[in-house]
Amino acid sequence: MADMTAVDTSWLKEKVALVFPGQGIQHVGMGRYLYEHFPSARAVIDQADAILGFPLSRLMFEGPDEELEDTMNAQPAILTVSVAALEAIKERYHALGQKVQPVFVAGHSLGEYSALVAAGTLDFRDALELVRERGRLMKEAGNEFPGGMAAIIGLEPDVLARICAQASEETGGIVVVANDNCPGQTVISGQEAALERAMELAREQGARRAVRLDISIASHSPLMERAARQLGDLVHKVHFHEPVVPIVSNLTGRVSTSVEELRRNVGDHMVRPVMWTNSVREMIDSGATTFIEVGPGNVLGGLIRRIRRDVRTLTLADLDLGGPGDAR
Repeated sequence: MADMTAVDTSWLKEKVALVFPGQGIQHVGMGRYLYEHFPSARAVIDQADAILGFPLSRLMFEGPDEELEDTMNAQPAILTVSVAALEAIKERYHALGQKVQPVFVAGHSLGEYSALVAAGTLDFRDALELVRERGRLMKEAGNEFPGGMAAIIGLEPDVLARICAQASEETGGIVVVANDNCPGQTVISGQEAALERAMELAREQGARRAVRLDISIASHSPLMERAARQLGDLVHKVHFHEPVVPIVSNLTGRVSTSVEELRRNVGDHMVRPVMWTNSVREMIDSGATTFIEVGPGNVLGGLIRRIRRDVRTLTLADLDLGGPGDAR
């Protein structure tokens, strides 16, 4: 562990938002540094193993890659490492006599579950069980309705919405805008033929890039409707607490404080788009000046800087807490 006298505490004086990553940033080795250096993080990861009834930690630390990338495993793994990272941050700064007090929390897609834990709205056990089931349901839906996702660079979401409508009409399939990540970067999601046609149309209309993502599931699209209903039934059996920190919702890009709204959002996540650009702007417009990416990787920091270049972004590596690959 780093010399505690050298630990950066300057960000604690700023208005901080904690942001949590979604699926796609999983990698073998994630969480190992946290596990080996922070008792609070180790406790979270050990708890995950016990709750799930299998050694998720071994899968995160040792792989194999293809098993970790299975959405049933990737989703609980990302949640677990994100919550473990949050506890490590608290542990480190508590040892310095400091308290981490974010003004907002938010998560990208799956990351909203981590944000709900950070806000005290969901217990870690409930969140872990929900995301494990979320992964299972999404995998089933992907097997029933094969599809995928693609990142489109250089076109605005409204243009892509029209392209998706045209591709759907031409192919008789489904493709929709799934993620508004930042200005000029949007993700579309849908069935194979419709998705490929939308990518062709995007290139024809001036997209700089149209790239398939390494995912065989059409997340945030109507193809997930049955899975969303099934997850919604489970969500209503889980106790939600009043948030102790304002949560900015993916679905609206606005602060959500109502327990019922937060519960409903969790069920709707799988079929509705992620409004990340609006979410980040909401936090900045409401005073946030620094964003800490709590979890493996540094994807969100890059998106945030494309939304507003004058804000500060920090990763676990910046805080000397491991990451992005835990190769320390």
